[in-house]
Order: sequence, then structure tokens, then C-alpha cells
Amino acid sequence: MAAALFYSLSLICIVSSLIMIFHKNTMYSVLFLLITFFSVAGLYVTLNAQFLAIVHIIVYAGAIMVLFLYVIMFLNMSHIVSFQKSKVIKIAATFTGLMVFLVLTASLSSATYNSNAVAGQDIGLASTLGRVIFNDFLIPFEVSSILFLSAMVGVVIFNKKDVIDE
Repeated sequence: MAAALFYSLSLICIVSSLIMIFHKNTMYSVLFLLITFFSVAGLYVTLNAQFLAIVHIIVYAGAIMVLFLYVIMFLNMSHIVSFQKSKVIKIAATFTGLMVFLVLTASLSSATYNSNAVAGQDIGLASTLGRVIFNDFLIPFEVSSILFLSAMVGVVIFNKKDVIDE
């Protein structure tokens, strides 16, 4: 039963994220992103990490979605947008995508999986998560927060309209 729920939530997550990426209407993409967030939270519940599921719903489905909707409304992107891209940008994007695919494939092929590993009882607790984040992954945690902040500042700078005095 738990495996069927996990695989169905995984399928929902993958399909909705692909629709989110390839949909032309921005508002529909945001709605499919919301479905992706809730399915990921469901995956956390199936993995016995209830605290992460609740935080994921509060932070991502709540705060980040409001931020995305604000930016979409701020940029007036509720209509279908089509960009004309040069061949250099298309080639660079294809090359970058292939490099990311190669890195992911290499890292997954060299990974070892232990199917007999049993997780401890405290794996989903907030204290365990805090200890791991702030001891082992403090630098990536802080770098990701700076990345989110710089992305927001970049959107505001790119959208700033020049005022011309007449």
C-alpha cells in the first residue's frame, strides 16, 4: 500500500513538473508547480518525514508561491509569452542541458544503494534535521538563500522601467 502511494505521488510529481515546464501560459505553470509542491510533501509523508512535509507546504506552497504569483503579476506575465531566441542561445542552452544530464547520469551511476538499510526512528524529527542542516550543510544552506535573494533582486532590476523626462 505504501509503495503504491509513493509511486503514484512520484508519477504525479513528475507529470505535473513536466507540464509546468512546457506549458506556455504562466498562470497554468504556477498551478502545476503547486501540484508538484503538494505531491512532494506527500512523498515526505510516505518517507516518515512529517515535519519536512509540513514545512514544505508552509514555506513552498505558501510563501514561495505567493512570491511567484507576485512576480508574475508584477511583470504582467499572465498572458502567453513567446521569446525569439538566437541560435547561439539555443546552442548554449542545449550544451548546458547535456552537461547537466551527463553530470546527473555520472553521479547516479557511481552511487551505491543499500536496500537493507534501516533508518533510525528519529530520521523525521526536527532536531535531527536541524543538526544535519546547521552542522553538515550550513554553507549550501546559506548559498541557496543568497541565490534566492539575488534572483529576486535580478527580477526587479530587469523589470525596472526607465523614466524619461520630457
